[in-house]
Amino acid sequence: MFKKFRFRGIVNDIPLNYKFMLIYVIGILLPIIASNYLFMDRMSGLIKEREEQNLQISLERARKDIHTMIDGGIAVSHALITDKLLSESMDRVYNGQLDFYNTFDEQLRHRMTSYIPVNNQIQRIGIYTDNPTIVSGGDYYYLDSSMNASAWFRQWEMAGESLSVLAYRDQAVNDRAATSSYFSVIEKMDYYNVDNSYKKLVRIDFYLNRFYDVIAREKSSLDLYLVNAKNQIIVSADDKYQGEIDSDYALFDTSKAADKDLHIVPIGNASYVKGWKLIGVPQETRVKQAMLSMKLYFGMLAGIITLVTSIFIYVMLRSYNHRVKRLSRHMQKVGNEKFDLINIDGGQDEIGHLIRNFNMMTAQIHSLINNVYKLEIQQRSQEAERIRAELNLLQSQMNPHFLFNTLNALLVVSTKNNYADVKDIIKDLSKLLRRLLNWKDDVVTLEEEMSFTVMYLGIEKFRFRDKFEFYIDISDEASQYRIPKMSIQQLAENACKHGIQAIEGLGYVKIKAEVVSERLRVVVSDNGKGMDKERLQEVLYHMRSKEESGGSNIGIRNVYRRLELYYDDKVDFNLVSRIGEGTEVSFEIPLQLLEHQGKEGGRNNGIQSAAD
Repeated sequence: MFKKFRFRGIVNDIPLNYKFMLIYVIGILLPIIASNYLFMDRMSGLIKEREEQNLQISLERARKDIHTMIDGGIAVSHALITDKLLSESMDRVYNGQLDFYNTFDEQLRHRMTSYIPVNNQIQRIGIYTDNPTIVSGGDYYYLDSSMNASAWFRQWEMAGESLSVLAYRDQAVNDRAATSSYFSVIEKMDYYNVDNSYKKLVRIDFYLNRFYDVIAREKSSLDLYLVNAKNQIIVSADDKYQGEIDSDYALFDTSKAADKDLHIVPIGNASYVKGWKLIGVPQETRVKQAMLSMKLYFGMLAGIITLVTSIFIYVMLRSYNHRVKRLSRHMQKVGNEKFDLINIDGGQDEIGHLIRNFNMMTAQIHSLINNVYKLEIQQRSQEAERIRAELNLLQSQMNPHFLFNTLNALLVVSTKNNYADVKDIIKDLSKLLRRLLNWKDDVVTLEEEMSFTVMYLGIEKFRFRDKFEFYIDISDEASQYRIPKMSIQQLAENACKHGIQAIEGLGYVKIKAEVVSERLRVVVSDNGKGMDKERLQEVLYHMRSKEESGGSNIGIRNVYRRLELYYDDKVDFNLVSRIGEGTEVSFEIPLQLLEHQGKEGGRNNGIQSAAD
């Protein structure tokens, strides 16, 4: 049989960290991602619809403006065609140039230019006729053979319509050697031509830059192309006026733009603009920028929400997990007979109550063990220590008596043989040993410490003779402060042992003590061999290490540990050494931590400023 599936058991087996991560991922992170994805998808559709509407609006606005300008030219053309006086003037046979000039001055001079101010898209208006009595000039031109061979006339004839809108290239007006692009309305004047005596045409040229301005205005939305019935590009936003060079108008290749969303609208429904159209190519960068802005906005929003929720989950998880782990570690310590209390703010929730109950239980168990079992063990340990102390006392009493008796015998022999130096050094050694045995106080005045140190340095001077000197500089104010005994003597001994013995020539030890800035400063220096950086780092490491280590420089470590034991971390202990220059050991103790003897003393009580 299959075991019954227990979902609760599986959930209970998942560690707390993973439970919170699953809660965060499934309950918070996935809904945020899913909602943002769906919202971004919906917003993408709305942005595309909005951009499509904007494109249609831009395209229709440009079409209407272009159509209005062309219609304006058509209206002017119709006005000129229906001008009976103008038509009769073009059909009249003039008796010489003077007759034509008189008619021109009286009736024709300003007849064309009056339409231009209200139609600023019109560049010029010209009347063309094959009446040979017309003198070409101003706005009136004779249709001779060269005019009939021009590009605009041939295109108009090929169109086969009375009214045509044409784009072509022809000689420039101001420079016959150059060519220029034209956009014109050409219409035949046959409204009053009853007898059809002469051919008359109205040609209205537009400013191409007016059409370009309309197309360039919409460039932020889409690239527009004004295309004629032959699919030739007349004006575009990229190349401005097509056909400015010697080549013909470029064709709009729809196959190259097949992958783009083309928008094509006809300029109008009239026959004269039949086949003319406006083609719009949307700019991908605009849509991409809108999509990118939207994605950045929602990405930042999702990121901020995710960051805030992540911080919140982390704080909750840390509050929960930190306390549970502390409780678990202390429970393991209880198994190892370490009854440490959990010293944290447990809070007022269930875990906080559990921590307080654990502390109460641990304290009661610890108290019970101390009262019942450890009390007996402590009594046995104290008895063993007492027996060991008595044995050490007996041994320490025997050895010094033997050493004193030997020194007294040496002193008698030295006195009889008049060995003054030996006699003095034996006396100092006897005083030094007696001081060590009778020196019960752990804290002594700096004056007493220096008296003991001077005796030791006197013995060292006896050993080294002329190779050794020592200098003492103790201020009166500093001499009466109490410090741990052997704090200076061991430093002086270390200087003699490791510094002076290793050099040739005169060696010296300097000891200085003074009060500086409410601190007692003691400096012991020598001119010994010194130490390099590697050896100095090794000494500092062993000095500060908690573990006992053998080898040299034990004196420095003992002084450092004793000062640290008495004054914690409030003592500044420094060791400076340079190879070939010597070593300097100093320590500073705040005066507020020191006791003062309260009586006068100084260098006159057994302390000399320099060895003789």
